[in-house]
Amino acid sequence: MSSPSKASQYYRKKLQEHELTVEEWSAVRYAVIKHTLIAAATTVTLGTSAFFYARSRSWSRAGSLAFATAGNMVGLSVGGAIAMESGMKTVQHRLEGSGSELLYLMDRYSPSHHPHDKNCTMKSHELRYNTQDEIKQSGYTRPLKFRRHQLQQLWRLLDENQDSICEALYKDLHKHKNEALLAEITTSKEEINTTLEHLEEWARDEKVAPSMVNQDATCLRRKEPKGSTLIIAPWNYPVYLVIVPLIGAIAAGCTAVVKPSEVTPHSAQVLTDLLHRYLDNKAYIVINGAVEETTSLLQHKWDHIFYTGNSAVAKIVMRAATEHLCSLTLELGGKSPAVIDENANMDVVARRLAFGKTYNTGQTCVAPDYALVTEKGEEKLIPALKRAFKDFYGDNPQESKSYGRIVNVRHFKRLCDTLMQNKSGDIVIGGQADEDDLYIAPTVISNVARDDKLMEDELFGPLLPLIRVTDVDDAIEYINSKHDPLALYVFSSNKKFVNKVLESTRSGGALVNDTLVHVMEGNLPFGGIGNSGMGSYHGKDSFDAFTHVRAVMMRGLNPVLERLNNVRYAPHTKQKLKVSMWALETVPHFKKGFIAKYIKWIVLAVIFGAGYRRYSS
Repeated sequence: MSSPSKASQYYRKKLQEHELTVEEWSAVRYAVIKHTLIAAATTVTLGTSAFFYARSRSWSRAGSLAFATAGNMVGLSVGGAIAMESGMKTVQHRLEGSGSELLYLMDRYSPSHHPHDKNCTMKSHELRYNTQDEIKQSGYTRPLKFRRHQLQQLWRLLDENQDSICEALYKDLHKHKNEALLAEITTSKEEINTTLEHLEEWARDEKVAPSMVNQDATCLRRKEPKGSTLIIAPWNYPVYLVIVPLIGAIAAGCTAVVKPSEVTPHSAQVLTDLLHRYLDNKAYIVINGAVEETTSLLQHKWDHIFYTGNSAVAKIVMRAATEHLCSLTLELGGKSPAVIDENANMDVVARRLAFGKTYNTGQTCVAPDYALVTEKGEEKLIPALKRAFKDFYGDNPQESKSYGRIVNVRHFKRLCDTLMQNKSGDIVIGGQADEDDLYIAPTVISNVARDDKLMEDELFGPLLPLIRVTDVDDAIEYINSKHDPLALYVFSSNKKFVNKVLESTRSGGALVNDTLVHVMEGNLPFGGIGNSGMGSYHGKDSFDAFTHVRAVMMRGLNPVLERLNNVRYAPHTKQKLKVSMWALETVPHFKKGFIAKYIKWIVLAVIFGAGYRRYSS
């Protein structure tokens, strides 16, 4: 085996001084080889062109070869320069995930930069975690240029690694590539696009009008990062529900420790590798593990915790946050109802309901958990659902490539046990299950009792109970007897029916005549209320979730204006109180006439004018 050249050894040593990982060194080597070939191609092209040009001019063979050699030298110089320039840009692009541009890497990275640990456990990253507070205090993540660059890197991560992400999602959830691209990757990229488009607008100071007593002041709403943040993600959308909160943290200028779910190990490992490669490893850390690691993370002091999952764990997270008086965003779930008007177009209703119930095999926090419909409406809905499921997945959904699987045996058994323990209702569609394949067919149970097992907890699977109601008021009463859901679905073309449901219930979000798609609308906040969550995100709401709005008032030291402040200084007198009350109290809006509205400003202008004139003279 031939030994590497001195140049190769030199550059390898220089790159290793910055502790490149194996993957990053491979990327650099690929760039060098690629652009060396560019230089060679340029050299050969110019040399050959020079030779044939000389021959066409009837030069001697020796003269032509000499001219070709000169062409080769020029080609080598030009091609080498082009290769070096474009090669360095490629190297910079490949290294941006480890700390921005190459010079940025060399200038900004401290010797404590840590090599990549494939497992990314608490033990391997304890030192890096301990530096998070130092990074926050240094302002390292606050410049808008840094934030934009990291968001662009996150977009590249998704764009350049679609196949590996889709493969991981298929291994974990049997998720079809269409669902993976649409629900996990494309929606995340669009969230990044929206954030990049509006970042400067969201981050700039907002000037607000001061009150009368502070007319000499400048009042600002200043957007500042909350600081060090912890993002705990679930397993059902293991990419999207990591990336979107992380977008908010980056945009706000925060540092972040990301804890993916151990239930989807392939997705967690892919994200660990990619986030390490593309993002700044000092500011953004991924820690894998299970209960022990999560418990350890919650013992630390954070400035904000963003948790997505179930309400039982959310209470543990909330107790941990109260120890340090830490702000929280809790994205939970609940039993999201679908209220169906018996006069609605049942074919359309059935297709949209079937879509929401079987997308990601029903393992979606906003999936319609149950449907409320009259007996007359149920008679039309059930055959329409049968047709919809057949159109989507054929006669046997288990053989359909478009139908997913339950995430693991534990959740499979939970769903089967819930179905078996149900004492009321009839299975009118589906009911088949295969533990070896983690398959549960799309299943509809009609006439389910309101207090039965199926109605206790969020189902989080492809089971759809139908609850019979007498009318819309009966449906509203039942919804209000439960915890506030994360989503509420209403199917009707009757505006009075729709408005009555919306005005008489509470939910995190509401969608009329469809399911799920409101989550993809980045201009709407997404979040729960009560048992279904606390706080919201998506678009600007993601930025706001990780941002502290600091009240800033700036006043001058003008001695003339200082005389007006005498009314608030001791010794206190009745006259000072009278003047202060006059300045502070305003006439209620409903009593304001033209004179009452402007008299104080006129008086204040006269006082300012007189004071300024006296001071000037």
